[in-house]
Amino acid sequence: MRSVLLIALALSAGPVASAPALAEAACAPDRVDLRWAGGSASFTVELADDPAERARGLMFRERLDPAAGMLFVYETPLRAQFWMKNTLIPLDMIFADAAGRVTRVHANAIPGDLTPIDGGEGVVYVLEINGGLAARLGIAPGAELRHPAIAAATAAWRCDG
Repeated sequence: MRSVLLIALALSAGPVASAPALAEAACAPDRVDLRWAGGSASFTVELADDPAERARGLMFRERLDPAAGMLFVYETPLRAQFWMKNTLIPLDMIFADAAGRVTRVHANAIPGDLTPIDGGEGVVYVLEINGGLAARLGIAPGAELRHPAIAAATAAWRCDG
């Protein structure tokens, strides 16, 4: 069985796997892999792929494991807007298009803030992780997500290769 070598970042910022290890790991519904120039990461995720799950999101959570997140999946591209009502922890929101390509990163969304956070047009996936983690890892527009929900025909980084 193949395994992914996870390296903890300083201050338990979260796991980062080497690019070759991620390339060998099979996709899984409970994991999102990311890669970008100079880095890669993998997060255990909960899926929010229906209206009720998306509406609840990470509300009322008092903590989020550094290696965890939530992946929001939409059926079609849209203008994604989020807010932090009833959200108790700061979050980074990583917005991606239908190919899984990161288009925007909103850092450190403020707990309880009702100001809309605009992910822009054409969003199909949103990955929420602990606030400040995207910057520490180097996740920025242009990074690529890999997950079984991303259609292989259009994926920037396919699950099968």
